Amino acid sequence: MRVIRAIVGGVAILISASAPLWAKAEEKITNDKVHVVEYTLSKGENSSFAPQHASVFVVLGGERAELGFADGTKRSVDLKPGLTVAEPAAWNALSNSGNAPIDLVRIEFLTAGLNETWGKTGISPQYKVLLEDRYNRTYEIRIPAHSFEPQHTHHDRVVVCLQGATLEHIMPDGSKQKATLKTGEVGWRLGQTHTGHNYGDTNLWCIAVEPK
Repeated sequence: MRVIRAIVGGVAILISASAPLWAKAEEKITNDKVHVVEYTLSKGENSSFAPQHASVFVVLGGERAELGFADGTKRSVDLKPGLTVAEPAAWNALSNSGNAPIDLVRIEFLTAGLNETWGKTGISPQYKVLLEDRYNRTYEIRIPAHSFEPQHTHHDRVVVCLQGATLEHIMPDGSKQKATLKTGEVGWRLGQTHTGHNYGDTNLWCIAVEPK
């Protein structure tokens, strides 16, 4: 609720009016394949976007959200860290209808997509495919502390880190690249062939989104 001070007939009066509470939006990645924005919403806050492209959102934290669509319909969604939901281009509004703050990452796809199904081709066998459509393949990455994953080849991807770890990529020629991720980090990783090594003391947990 906000208070407006107005002058009527030379007398100051106070008028109360409802004011929308708007979310914090931070742009993370923009390239020719994706537009990625992180939204942070306190209780009762709202956000809106132009409904142009299909998208996926990945939840970092929260309790409940209400999604609004271009046709005026709404949909309530229970949230938890790691929840990943694909939404059509008609999704254009988001509000925090729970009590806990919401932190989520929206990945909007800028390509026309492909009529191909990738499944688990090219990714580590222990990865879990969460969803796939013509615009993207999204999967969960978990690498326990002090462990290796098999060599694999992935596409360009957005990585949303839910639990960070100290990592390195071992390349086919034996060279090593530091690849440490921090909890809450959102990054763009180019496609490559490597073996992942978590040599730290924390388990890695990420969601990877590969645009087609």
